[in-house]
Amino acid sequence: MSTVHPPTAGTALPGPRTPAPNASAGQVDAARWPDVAIPPRVSRARRALAAAVVGRALDRLPLRVRYAGTRTAGLGGPLVEIHRPDAFHDRIGAHGLIGFGESYMAGEWDAPDLVGALTVLAAHAGDLIPAPLQRLRRLWAPRHPAAMRNTPDGARSNISSHYDLSNDLFALFLDETLSYSSAVFLGFPARPESLAAAQHRKIDRLLDLAEVRAGTRLLEIGTGWGELALRAAARGADVTTLTLSAEQRELALARAREAGLADRIRVELRDYREERGTYDAVVSVEMIEAVGAEFWPVYFRTLDARLAPGGRAALQAITMPHERMEAARDTHTWIHKYVFPGGIIPSTDAIEATVRDHTALRPARRDAYGPHYAETLRLWREAFTARAAEVDALGFDATFRRLWTFYLAYSEAGFRAGYLDVQQYLFTKEGTAR
Repeated sequence: MSTVHPPTAGTALPGPRTPAPNASAGQVDAARWPDVAIPPRVSRARRALAAAVVGRALDRLPLRVRYAGTRTAGLGGPLVEIHRPDAFHDRIGAHGLIGFGESYMAGEWDAPDLVGALTVLAAHAGDLIPAPLQRLRRLWAPRHPAAMRNTPDGARSNISSHYDLSNDLFALFLDETLSYSSAVFLGFPARPESLAAAQHRKIDRLLDLAEVRAGTRLLEIGTGWGELALRAAARGADVTTLTLSAEQRELALARAREAGLADRIRVELRDYREERGTYDAVVSVEMIEAVGAEFWPVYFRTLDARLAPGGRAALQAITMPHERMEAARDTHTWIHKYVFPGGIIPSTDAIEATVRDHTALRPARRDAYGPHYAETLRLWREAFTARAAEVDALGFDATFRRLWTFYLAYSEAGFRAGYLDVQQYLFTKEGTAR
């Protein structure tokens, strides 16, 4: 299991600038993190504009914002400590929300209750930026880089940059099932010891929706580390599962051999667009978020084409409100730059319209359970934080830990605020099952 360090992103401006101190590590490695190590140069006017826009937004929020111990803003609530206000505003003035995330990675601001602070921001995501600036979004917001398009080659690169970081890294904070998607709990607050059973409950619900049983020909799009394939094969299904991650494929194959199920599971390093088989059922768990909006029709047409008449497709998908999706669908974000390049979270409207307009599939059921994802992410974040020394031992530095802490907290906050949700869908295909 190899360890791959995150790719560097962006190019620092020439000329002398002061590296940003990392609150956890003393110094950011400029070779690994060029856009984090050194704040961007902006004009005084741009910094002042950013400070005014940010200050106006924060003054109206239930937060308590303290600027380098000199002044405070906000209506009261979770504390946000801005240690280096000039660098903080320079980054936001130059790069918007990408700069906000990079400023956290650099240690220029902190929050004792990071999820609480980000939940407030997520709950007000639609009105943080003044309406006139929102209308000009296409002029100031960065666009998706062409290299991140989810063409077959682009998708391989995008998936590898996240899922091939290190199997050992993911094993540090996931439960023993190695499931990297929302669990379904029996009650809240969720306990760490309940996570594996909650992941099996999620998987079993999807397999039940797809009516997977002995003899079912099952296609899984997005293998993960193989837990769904294992549980389907244990029911007697014949499973073909597709992944673009060499690291995931290696471990999924090993787990199938260890479980004595290798004869029922084929793990293919293959793009979903390249599959040509016919199946009784298709299952795909939180894969659509990595497809890219321009390829949603292709993705759903593939599900339709691969299903035999009478077949059933069960999907799990993260979703966001349609108007927010439309506003952000062409924008390059911090998540794209550092976590999931090429991804976009769909809305339920977008999913259902794509299925209606491009396939013969029929929506038969949809169940939402966003609060379960918030609890899943909390357990992952707490495990990741508790095992910081082991993350370091794998070769990942303190800036990477801050990146992933922010990513997990940012995601959890989205579900706690209701900005994000997660759905289980069932689609059916007319005809007579074999």
